[in-house]
Amino acid sequence: MTNNDCLRRIRYILDFGDSKMIDVFAQADQIVTREEVSAWLKKDDDEDYVALRDTMFATFLNGLINDRRGKKDGAQPKPEKRLSNNIIVVKLKIAFNLQADDILSILALADLQISKHELSALFRRPDHKHYRTCKDQILRNFLKGLQLKYRKEIDPDEVEES
Repeated sequence: MTNNDCLRRIRYILDFGDSKMIDVFAQADQIVTREEVSAWLKKDDDEDYVALRDTMFATFLNGLINDRRGKKDGAQPKPEKRLSNNIIVVKLKIAFNLQADDILSILALADLQISKHELSALFRRPDHKHYRTCKDQILRNFLKGLQLKYRKEIDPDEVEES
């Protein structure tokens, strides 16, 4: 999944308008314009589409954590230069204040069953012997489950399959 796909889905899950998106970036001390946000949210085949760089998406996720959980005292965390699906899932876990059981139930909403051991392997350091790379399928289903959980007013048959 691209950063733009994830950004579009998170925006939809939380029902954020452009102003709220700009505010979330500001929560991580990053100033963005409405035009930048609009270009990132365009479909891939749109001529005005701009790919969202890893550092900017990491900044958005840090801002989302600050927005939903409150800002920590002291210096803000530096955004990662390279994002992986594992880091994205970890940041969403923090932002939504989720425990392992919560994540497993969210994945179950999207009809994906994984064990607690498989899940914990996603949160390990990359140099750990039991580390497991988070595949696009897991991230996609996690976002779909979040959508089903937080956008209850939608019909599950309308959830986009990608």
